[in-house]
Amino acid sequence: MAGTKLYAHGKLRRLRRERGITQAQLARRLDISTSYLNQIENNQRTLTASILLRLAGLLDVDPEFFSDTDTERLGADVRAALTDEASGHPVDPLEATELIRDHPAAARALVALHRRYREASNRVAALAWPGDPLAATEAEPHDAVRDFFYARYNHFDQLDAAAEQLADRLALTPGRAAETLTRHLREEYEVRVIIPPPGAATEIRRFDPETRVLRLSADHTDGQRAFQLATQLAFLAEDKLITELADDIDPPSATGLARIGLGNYYAGALLMPYKGFHSTAEQLRYDVPLLAGRFGVSFETACHRLSTLQRPSLRGVPFAFLRVDRAGNISKRQSASDFHFSRLGGTCPLWIIYEAFSSPGRILTQVAEMPDGKRYFWLARTVVHGGRGHHSPRSTFAVALGCELRHARRLVYSDGLALDNPRGVIPIGLGCQICERQDCAQRARPPAAGRLLVDENQQPLIPYAVDQGREDQDREDQDDASASA
Repeated sequence: MAGTKLYAHGKLRRLRRERGITQAQLARRLDISTSYLNQIENNQRTLTASILLRLAGLLDVDPEFFSDTDTERLGADVRAALTDEASGHPVDPLEATELIRDHPAAARALVALHRRYREASNRVAALAWPGDPLAATEAEPHDAVRDFFYARYNHFDQLDAAAEQLADRLALTPGRAAETLTRHLREEYEVRVIIPPPGAATEIRRFDPETRVLRLSADHTDGQRAFQLATQLAFLAEDKLITELADDIDPPSATGLARIGLGNYYAGALLMPYKGFHSTAEQLRYDVPLLAGRFGVSFETACHRLSTLQRPSLRGVPFAFLRVDRAGNISKRQSASDFHFSRLGGTCPLWIIYEAFSSPGRILTQVAEMPDGKRYFWLARTVVHGGRGHHSPRSTFAVALGCELRHARRLVYSDGLALDNPRGVIPIGLGCQICERQDCAQRARPPAAGRLLVDENQQPLIPYAVDQGREDQDREDQDDASASA
């Protein structure tokens, strides 16, 4: 964001030590004094643009390495831990900010402890008798896998390179990739693909390693079938690499979920090879339906792939990608940006992704501002999963892509929009449980740590949704009474 002060936050000191360079040596190379460098490393001086570029060149890192992305993500998790009802000790936001800024390792340890507490509470809840007060609220699933992908900015260059090499060798044709992949699985891995008759009850994908039979649903579109074939191919062709990558996840119990995520990543990279997809995305200005059609995949799959284009030498727009259902449950959440909703509680009801359900099939856009002032450009649309038959079960989701507002002009969806008009900006939050906004009539609970604006009689100036609902009902009752009279 323009005008944002950039501090090193200890990253420079750690990176310098890893390179085996003293402060004096680095100061000489930067042509600044040692005391100036010391102040930068201790967050007493900001990084100027010229010093940032020189540092990036000298230490062989991307300038984005010194951004606040990790700090902001960590900040959301720390605020979630400190505002958890179980803590019982509200912490001033300024103290939390100082903890994150000055002691990031301690902040991460706090988040890890909170996550383990939540996991333990979840196990206790599972073992408790119905109605037992020990049955605490469940923690959001897949947190470890989400953090695993976040820590790598949703990009795995080794998988991308392997998939790109195979895609070139197979010469995959969009719209006909399923035929090529079926033949490749048969010839290279002796895998026989079986697709049951339409209407038969089958799982999305099931592979029997003993019989070497892969069963796929008859309800898949050509693009979906190609994706499932590519996912299975990932576990056959790149099992060693996927295992090595997944072994880094903590806790180890999440390794299986990480493997599934990595397999899906490889499938997307195989059907949409990095260089070709990136080039086409830039050419089409990230027009998702056109990209999906060009590569023979679904709207959702194209969105997911767009959130992975972070190869250092060939970066795309850093997107966050999410998928939710009507109840607000997040089933997919990946990000190459620093956008980060809380893992606790629901997300913000003012966010455009929920508005998408009222306009099925249409792409909606929104300029949203977070409590810290950072603005994002979002696009959202509904997608439908399930069979194509009249009686086949279906499920509807909304998917969204978002990027920092400074990237919005690169997207075709920003054409004709007054992005700089403050009246068009929608203030949203991290979810009511940890949101600090005090002027939101949509909130479902008081602001974080109970800081609610009150009048001289200690009455809420802006009641949150529960109280607002009662007031609305009272007015309706009065109107009904007046009408009856």
